[in-house]
Amino acid sequence: MTPHADPAGRILLLRHGETEWSRTGKHTSHTDVPLTDAGRSAARRVRGALAQVRLDGPPARVCCSPRARARDTADLAGLDVDEIDERLVEWDYGDAEGRTTPQIRETLPGWTIWDGPWPGGGETPDEVCARADAVLADARGLLDGGDVVLVGHGHFSRVLTARWIGLPATGGVHFRMDPAGVTVLGFERGVPRLDHVNQRPVEER
Repeated sequence: MTPHADPAGRILLLRHGETEWSRTGKHTSHTDVPLTDAGRSAARRVRGALAQVRLDGPPARVCCSPRARARDTADLAGLDVDEIDERLVEWDYGDAEGRTTPQIRETLPGWTIWDGPWPGGGETPDEVCARADAVLADARGLLDGGDVVLVGHGHFSRVLTARWIGLPATGGVHFRMDPAGVTVLGFERGVPRLDHVNQRPVEER
């Protein structure tokens, strides 16, 4: 344990709301599938979840994936996006794009995105890891000014979570990140810590 003072802010990860492909389990990276009505509703309600975990005051920076489903989620959640960051796109699934795990396993028994293989130009865990580390390094440099919010996707947010606490990219398998879920990456006396994982939108009354 180190005696270092913690920065003022933390990193908040927000996954986009439900799409038809996420609802049916299709792997979605570069395909720009719109939010469903349920996804739009959850994105509006995630304001409450963000309010529960956010620090007082505006975020130091809000960065968002360029995909419309992420940008629409940020807008519906009441976030003012400061930067569109190409590095926040979802894991490139290659030939797995648009296919469910059972469909992929018809030709690749036992396949998972964590174990591969990654045919058709899909990213490897090492490639996704390098991207995640760069995002986290930049975000960490802004935390003295307050929270940094990263609006993106499921698998990549799970990799960010794993890398924050020193696990390999494949360690993301241990974390859940539902549509419109929020995860908070914080500190314990300078040591990276998970403050919240998969905080869900506040339910309608």
